[in-house]
Amino acid sequence: MKIVDYFLFSQSPWTYLGHDRFVAIARKAGATIQVRPMAGAKVFPVSGGLPLAQRPAQRRAYRLTELKRWRDWLGAPLNVEPKFFPVASDPADKLIVAAEEVSADAAIEVAGRVLAAVWREERNVADAGTLAQIARAAGLDGDGVLARSNAPDIAARYDSYSQQAIECQIFGSPTYVYRDELFWGQDRLDFLERALAR
Repeated sequence: MKIVDYFLFSQSPWTYLGHDRFVAIARKAGATIQVRPMAGAKVFPVSGGLPLAQRPAQRRAYRLTELKRWRDWLGAPLNVEPKFFPVASDPADKLIVAAEEVSADAAIEVAGRVLAAVWREERNVADAGTLAQIARAAGLDGDGVLARSNAPDIAARYDSYSQQAIECQIFGSPTYVYRDELFWGQDRLDFLERALAR
């Protein structure tokens, strides 16, 4: 059985740019996706990463250049400086974890819609009403899944995914893990696709 662990920051533009392509590649290969939202505030300090606001000016500027390049290359709608970024990511991450209880496909769908809400739709994914709407658009009981996302055991599972990421030596998003091999970044999807085909 082919299983890919999909570690992500729900506010990552790179994860947004790769999400649909990754899902298509995994499904074509008959692979199961396990969505694993992780907290940047926990993963970055261990790996030496810095939140965007703390990075040097030249790195921030080049990030914008690369986002524009990838947006144009992929033909993907993307606001490189969205209105609601950064915002608290825990509420959206825990919504994805709660959706996973419905099904893996539900978690994948909610994750994609959260990413699109930030990078395409200029919506605030820290807002409870927005999150309930996202869950409903994914075909779920929006209020029910939102309420479930605030449960202590969902928070514990979310924390466990961040710890798994640290133990796997993950340092950024998206990271796809297949048979203990890490593929970091949406620009590594070709390598993942070849690995799944082997």
